[in-house]
Amino acid sequence: MSETTPPPAAGLRVEHLTDSVLGLGVAKPRLSWRLPPGALSQTAYAIAIDGRDMPPVESSECVLVPWPGNPVGSRTRVQWQVKVWTELGESPWSEPAWFETGLLEPGHWTARWIEPEETERGSHVLRRTFTLDEHPDNARLYATAHGIYEMCLNGRRVGDIELAPGFTSYPTTLHVQVYDVSELLSQGENEWDVVLSDGWHRGRFGFMQLPDGYGTTLGFLGQLHAADTVVATGPEWRSASGPVVTADLMAGQFEDHRRQPTTWHPVSLAEGNLGPLGYSPAPPTRSVQALRPVAVTRPAPDRQVVDLGRNINGWIRLTSLGPAGTDLRLVHGEALDATGDVTQDHLAADTPLGRLPVGMTDRVIAAGTPGEVFEPRHTTHGFRYVRIEGHPDRLTPDDVTGVVVHTDLRRTGWFRCSDERLNKLHEIAEWSFRGNACEIPTDCPHRERAGWTGDWQVFAPAAAFLYDVAGFSLKWLRDLAAEQLEDGCVTGIVPDPLRRRTGGTGRWRDTQGSAGWGDAVVIVPWTLWRSYADIGVLREMWPSITAWIDYAAETARTRRHPDRAAARPVPAPHEHYLWDAGYHWGEWLEPGTAGEDFRTADHGAVATAYLHHSAQLAARIAEVLGHEADAARFAALAANARAAWQAEFIGEDDKLTPETQATYVRALAFRLVPDESRDATAARLVELVRKADTHLGTGFLATPYLLPVLADAGRLDVAYELLLQDTAPSWLTMVERGATTIWESWDGIDADGVPHASLNHYSKGAVISFLHEYVAGIRALDDHPGYRRFRVAPHPGADLTWAEGVHDSPYGRIESAWRIKGDDFDLTVTVPPGTTAEVVLPDGTTSDQGPGTMSYRCRSGR
Repeated sequence: MSETTPPPAAGLRVEHLTDSVLGLGVAKPRLSWRLPPGALSQTAYAIAIDGRDMPPVESSECVLVPWPGNPVGSRTRVQWQVKVWTELGESPWSEPAWFETGLLEPGHWTARWIEPEETERGSHVLRRTFTLDEHPDNARLYATAHGIYEMCLNGRRVGDIELAPGFTSYPTTLHVQVYDVSELLSQGENEWDVVLSDGWHRGRFGFMQLPDGYGTTLGFLGQLHAADTVVATGPEWRSASGPVVTADLMAGQFEDHRRQPTTWHPVSLAEGNLGPLGYSPAPPTRSVQALRPVAVTRPAPDRQVVDLGRNINGWIRLTSLGPAGTDLRLVHGEALDATGDVTQDHLAADTPLGRLPVGMTDRVIAAGTPGEVFEPRHTTHGFRYVRIEGHPDRLTPDDVTGVVVHTDLRRTGWFRCSDERLNKLHEIAEWSFRGNACEIPTDCPHRERAGWTGDWQVFAPAAAFLYDVAGFSLKWLRDLAAEQLEDGCVTGIVPDPLRRRTGGTGRWRDTQGSAGWGDAVVIVPWTLWRSYADIGVLREMWPSITAWIDYAAETARTRRHPDRAAARPVPAPHEHYLWDAGYHWGEWLEPGTAGEDFRTADHGAVATAYLHHSAQLAARIAEVLGHEADAARFAALAANARAAWQAEFIGEDDKLTPETQATYVRALAFRLVPDESRDATAARLVELVRKADTHLGTGFLATPYLLPVLADAGRLDVAYELLLQDTAPSWLTMVERGATTIWESWDGIDADGVPHASLNHYSKGAVISFLHEYVAGIRALDDHPGYRRFRVAPHPGADLTWAEGVHDSPYGRIESAWRIKGDDFDLTVTVPPGTTAEVVLPDGTTSDQGPGTMSYRCRSGR
């Protein structure tokens, strides 16, 4: 034992949030910390709550440790510290951290839901004045809304949260935000203003841009505690029209700065249900970065085009509005046409309702007052360019700021290497995720903004390396569970306002339950377990996991694809486990399949593969949770689905059907083929890649697995050739053609510079997991969640001469950095306290490493 006192533990966190949490919704929160530098392992810990020491606990756990005290009540601030015992000795107490709970029970609310008087649809200002006998030292404001709200006290904005209360499945979950407003209040008269707009609650949403998904009226609920005074929403409030005339998340925002609230009307009291009120496990959405434009051009005399230099989700802040009455129109887009003007043509959608406009158009009429600013905080746009029409002056980059808006996630992962093209690919994948991490994981930040389940299950592992997405994903999974259908079917979009509009029947119901999409209910919780060691999410999602797999298995047992039924009227015995019926998106956007009707195609090879894969994962989850009977049941289902897949899709010559790259990739990734056939299967995959002139041929679901299965099969050379391919379809085509985010289509900007489909869809960017796990070599292990034990096994290839990967795991920072110098391969690995790593060099040499930084060398093999 060391004679010196070790440093204290650090990095204190509550649930999946950092310290200093205002508005925690958990009465018995789990706590986490990081061990002192140099510590090999923890043998015990002690926690102090508000200065009261809890008894020491003999345990090595320091991630998501159970709450040691009594449940915390509403509106309670808790300060806590931790000390740990390691082989270094007893540490001193850590620096204190704190959290504060919200209003945890409906009975703690005295506020009433209020609704503005609406003679026409638009945005509204709500106001109340109140008097305080003295300036409060500690004032809190609790607020939520049906719609998007923004508040001011005495003319000063409350907080920095954007798009509050956020997007959830509103009938079951409505999040409350908590603000410290002590510095905004005054002794005497105070004025509380709220701007209320449509938001997700009743604004346009989705591919068909239908409004009123969750309701037709706006509402606000607010409660302010200032010492012994409580000011709440109720009949004393008034409503009026203000400068924000209309605001829609998809259409855009219209402000008339000449218009101020003058005519006030009584509000209506609504019988709103307080049961859905809760507090988000995710960080809030904020304005996280400001971008200075790289250029302002003038493609025509009546318009100017601002170029931010990259695709973002957010809005612009315009500080030059012109003289009073100047009417400006701002049109946002991802691309320019041949004249250098903003185009939205590639985003316009043909729907059953006709060809719908893209929206993303703001309008402002200037008041001509000094310091006037237009910043439309009740909408967001997915854009790089904005056309400004009607401005009398020439704008400069100093007049415009691009405001990047998304959930304020903590960055945890980085990658760099000697090939700048790969660095750029990693950057655009990261920015694409940022553009689609606004409240929920969306498919694109413009045309749909929908939480497609398939998109998130594909990208979640890469996202979990880049950012701490534990609370963000949990928030979304709770909506998924809430909207899961009674028969266990998982919807394709979460949350989905169309379910309420359609009553959950008809054509909407017929398009739910796709394999690879619904399987997000299994794959995403498993990803969170591997990345964050959160057994709580497995427990919470277990009913939804089992219901989904039972739904898929029952569909396989009772239904058949019409083509198979026609060809084989009497079903073969294995068809009991062959999932070929229902609605499936299949290997979506697979190259060479344009024009095929995916709705009538037989997707049995895809769906049965996912039935096997998810059942196998469910068996492993059951083992983690101690559900022995379920583990055996799902293991048997997985084996039977695998046997059915083999019987139906492996021919006598061991060729697979359909004979596509995606089929072979899935066969290897999900271990569908017999072990003795894996080499032949990998060889045939390589043949298909070569047949495509060394281009990938995978679509939505198989692309993330393509390079890993090639590397694991001993064809790292082919994996690198695909990664570095620079003609379409390929990732580097995006880089070569100037992409700043990942494209939906492999040919998002064609050779003639014409845009196609969305230019900000992160799914194909899941390839960066290969950069993290194979190039840099940092890989989580299933049996050691949260990187308690992990592997560092770099796979150098092509002409790369160095690579570096960094990941801030729940236990601390992991680093892997390698360089090739002549005939030597040099690797440096950093292992955080309390963890171990298996270090595997390219020559196969394996070592175990404890905490600290060590260097390794072997022959490069070049």
